[in-house]
Amino acid sequence: MSHVGVPRGTVRKRRSLALLTAGVLTIPALAGCSSDSEETSRAVPQDIAPAARDRVADGSTVNWAVDAMPTTLNAFQADADSATTKITGALLPTLFPMDAAGHPKLNPDYLESAKIIEREPKQVVLYKLNQQAVWSDGREIGAPDFVAQWRALSGKDSAFWTARNAGYERIEKIERGSDDLQVRVTFAKPYADWRSLFSPLYPKEITGSPDTFNDGARTALKNTAGPFQLKGVDKAKGTVTLVRSPRWWGEKAKLDSLVFRVVAPKDRTKALADGTVHVTDIDAATANRIALALRDGSGGQPLTHGPGADLTPAAALRSWALAHGSDEKQAEIAQAAREANRKAVVAYGAEQKALRGYAVRKSLEPAYTQLALNGESGPLADDRVRRAVARALDRQELAETVLKPLGLPAKPLGSHLALAGQPGYKDGSGALGDQNTKEAQALLADAGWTQGGAAEKPKDTKAGSEAEKKDAEKKEGEEKKEGAEKAGTTEKAEKSEKAGKADADEKKTGKTEAEEEAEKEKAEEKAEEKADKDADEDAEKADRAAAGSDESAASRAEGLYIVGQDDKPGAGPARSAASHVLAPSRDAAAQSIALLRQAGAVSGDSAAAKVTAQDKQPGGAAGAYAPVGTAAPAPASVKGPLGKDGKTLTLRFVLPSGPGSQSLRGVGDRIAAMLEKIGIGTEITKVPDESYFKDHIASGDYDLALYSWPATAYPATDGRPIYAKPEPATDGSLLVEQNYTRVGTDHIDQLFDQAVAELDEKASRELMKQADARIWAAAGSIPLFQRPQLVAVDKKLSNVGAFGFAAPRYQDIGFTDRQAAGSPADRKK
Repeated sequence: MSHVGVPRGTVRKRRSLALLTAGVLTIPALAGCSSDSEETSRAVPQDIAPAARDRVADGSTVNWAVDAMPTTLNAFQADADSATTKITGALLPTLFPMDAAGHPKLNPDYLESAKIIEREPKQVVLYKLNQQAVWSDGREIGAPDFVAQWRALSGKDSAFWTARNAGYERIEKIERGSDDLQVRVTFAKPYADWRSLFSPLYPKEITGSPDTFNDGARTALKNTAGPFQLKGVDKAKGTVTLVRSPRWWGEKAKLDSLVFRVVAPKDRTKALADGTVHVTDIDAATANRIALALRDGSGGQPLTHGPGADLTPAAALRSWALAHGSDEKQAEIAQAAREANRKAVVAYGAEQKALRGYAVRKSLEPAYTQLALNGESGPLADDRVRRAVARALDRQELAETVLKPLGLPAKPLGSHLALAGQPGYKDGSGALGDQNTKEAQALLADAGWTQGGAAEKPKDTKAGSEAEKKDAEKKEGEEKKEGAEKAGTTEKAEKSEKAGKADADEKKTGKTEAEEEAEKEKAEEKAEEKADKDADEDAEKADRAAAGSDESAASRAEGLYIVGQDDKPGAGPARSAASHVLAPSRDAAAQSIALLRQAGAVSGDSAAAKVTAQDKQPGGAAGAYAPVGTAAPAPASVKGPLGKDGKTLTLRFVLPSGPGSQSLRGVGDRIAAMLEKIGIGTEITKVPDESYFKDHIASGDYDLALYSWPATAYPATDGRPIYAKPEPATDGSLLVEQNYTRVGTDHIDQLFDQAVAELDEKASRELMKQADARIWAAAGSIPLFQRPQLVAVDKKLSNVGAFGFAAPRYQDIGFTDRQAAGSPADRKK
């Protein structure tokens, strides 16, 4: 994850697509694809030190580190973050939390049942609420809360500052059922991901008006319905304190209080050693410190690491000699240095001793790291270059680089829309093809990038050539003038010469200078028009070649979309300008946080096996091989970057520079080395973590970048804005939603739209597998590996740690050590 927020008020036009009839949208049998049956894959298990509730003591407080104070407690606002998610998870109803396999599971604390009771003529879902479910003020949770939240998030009232509303805009009405404990929701359009709605569920007192929705829930939640309730927010201390809720009807929370405390990642080792936090996400360096502390504590050996551990005997002797030498000034400096080192060793040793009280819980985070290829402009606007980049990568090596040292399974991720272990996961990377240097080089050669291309002169038939030509003429004129001045030619002589030449030319042609200038301008305009016409014809020919000469206009429109290229005739109905909804990602806020955080640490039916005409390419599967007629690949060892039209093939690779992002930079360096082998140069730019996303990823100021997306149980809803085809705005810019690679196709959008309206769960998953293969073939986003999840936890705590997919059960967290569960004063005795 590492997490992409949608700016307040961001909107996009929903597409009005002519969906093909069921069974027609198929995907080719692409090289390297796995079998049609769903892959059997297991998620890496969670690591939370599970314990039965009768073994967990009542009482005490747990301090849980967060990156920053939440700017809002309204999870539906654009500036909600991971702290918002953690806090609201303990305070508010989540109707279908994810289980350990990444699947939504009914929460019996709030629901007796929830299911589709009607499909025709319209989808109707009936919620039967837990009879004991009440808000903290004693009012029953009921239909009025559902109605208020639907109206706030439907997108019909712009006064509500919402970041997402997917699914809510499909609801037609909400009614009370046969009694107050039943809520009947009728949809105007079918919605497969209906379980994603009303989580978290806010009381009507918050969602009932724009004022309470926008501002009232930013720092306070007066009405809650969870095992904990909000006691207070202290910005000065950087804490959000929750206490056990007396109104909670479920199993009683084991802890008296739960404090979310702001601790910067760089300060977490010290916070653990000081005992100011019990639970915190950590990086590999801190995990190593804890592992060394446990090792050293068990063996009783002197420290072989930390300050001064690398001091050689010779250096130690020299230091002693300087400290006790006759040069008083040098002795004073040496003594001060030795004293500082002694204090550092003592402090480090004390920290290591304290760190023995913690365990590192590790799993795989429900998020993956990807290599993003910006297809808006430059070399990567050509899908052949994107595919070449993808096929140059050894994804297995990259996964091992990050995960193997941590003892976690090092397997490349095979899907954009599901993680290993989730229902519907299938490796779709075969749509692009495995790592293959020769194929990558062939794709580059077909795109015109050759060994001698950097020395070629630019062709005048390309956009911008007229300006370049004028610049060259201007430069040539300046050089001639300079030469004339050096030869002693005076300004007067030059004017006389020009006047004489003009008179002679006029006599010769019978035309004045003004007439000649007018004719010259007219000729330049005609040349420019011809160049534009030629470029349009070339683009049209390329489209026809890519789609196949025997295809229909509609099929041609399904080809790979390059951002900035207008829709072609036959691409389908025009977009509806009347239908506006906010960016639909259900996890927009969490995605934003996952993206920023990551800088501190990646079809099943028989019809899917058929190759349709629109997907055929000579020479192999779409996106996997270069077309027939491609120039022979370059030698295995390419010397220097390739070039075309006098320009070298160099890509801007943007990486974060923060102290916690060494691992990410290491991955970037390996990718750069892999690309160098096929002749692609990289210009690595390291930028501050705080500007990495906003100023580079979101704004499109990069060619290559590494960032993460979180997993979701609802890929049809949450995946669409990430891979949707960008649309031009009225001001000429692009509406990209969360598709920061700017690469998309109409067909991918179609598959998402079909899947989200398909109420048959199995059929919906099959459509998502087809969409994933299309995303692979477009080569805008290359999943690398699932991110590691490392959490330091007090060894006496149970039911907390690296949760993996599953949502925490806050009421089960507590100390198994009875003394540890006493008061802070008791624990210090």
